[in-house]
Parts: sequence; structure tokens; C-alpha cells
Amino acid sequence: MATHKLKYVVVVLMCMAVVGAHVAKADINCGQVVNFIAPCINYLINGGAVPGGCCDGVKNLVLLAQTTADRQTACNCLKAQAAAISPFKNANAEALPGKCGVNLPYKISNSTNCNNIKF
Repeated sequence: MATHKLKYVVVVLMCMAVVGAHVAKADINCGQVVNFIAPCINYLINGGAVPGGCCDGVKNLVLLAQTTADRQTACNCLKAQAAAISPFKNANAEALPGKCGVNLPYKISNSTNCNNIKF
């Protein structure tokens, strides 16, 4: 199981290197986003109860991504991770912020247009 998750993290990091190059002047980076969201991978695939570490990561992500550039970077990183996780379930991802008691100004989805995010 750990090898399975590691494989996804490696794929996600490679995807994020490409996606991250398109966003300028952000203080947050994809490595941070991956670390914040990593405890959520099992929930994103299987649903069920959201682990406490997952909500801590989502809350930290929201606190750190306060500018338009940071939010767009975080969104693009999450979008790349969503595309790399299989089988990723959009319904689980869309429910995650609410289950963690936070508000994201965008959906966690592999189809979100991150360029539309404004502060």
C-alpha cells in the first residue's frame, strides 16, 4: 500500500513541475501542496471518514494560499494531483473542504480552470 501511494506522489510531483512553471510570483509551491494533501489520498480514492491529518493539511493550505497567485498555484497543483490519482473521485474531492470546515474559492477537480481564480 505504501509503494502504491509513493508511485502516485512521484507522478504527481512530475506533473506539478510542469504545471507550476505556468504560475508566477506565488509564495506557495507544489511540494507544500502535496505535503498538505497527502494524508487525504485514501479518502479521495475510497471516500469514507476523512482522516484528521487530512483536514489539518487542507486547513493549512487555505491559510497559506491567500493571494491570487498562491490560490492559482495551489489549484493547479491540486488539479495535477487529481489527474494523477487513480481512481480519483470528484465527489469526494468536492466534499472535502466542507467536511474539513473550510471554504476553498475553487473546486478540487481535474477539470477546474485555475486561471479564473481571483483573490
